[in-house]
Amino acid sequence: MLKLRAWRRGFREADLILGPFADQHVATFSDEQLDAFEVLLEVPDQDLYGWILEREPTPPEFDGPLMDMLKAFRDQAHKAIGDGTGSHG
Repeated sequence: MLKLRAWRRGFREADLILGPFADQHVATFSDEQLDAFEVLLEVPDQDLYGWILEREPTPPEFDGPLMDMLKAFRDQAHKAIGDGTGSHG
């Protein structure tokens, strides 16, 4: 259910980060991490996306290991895609 919610948020840019993140990590999450991810999925798309991209500061109640994982995942995805100039490094 969490994977589906991560992929179907209605905000495509957030879907493209949260969906693959859920696919990669949810199966290995502890109960505590699953609960935290579920709470995070309740956050409005624009807010959550801004925190992940670090356009806005993450509020203290959401800033922690899970948000760190999301930001690291975003960085890995960005490197895999490249910098937009045709260079992959």
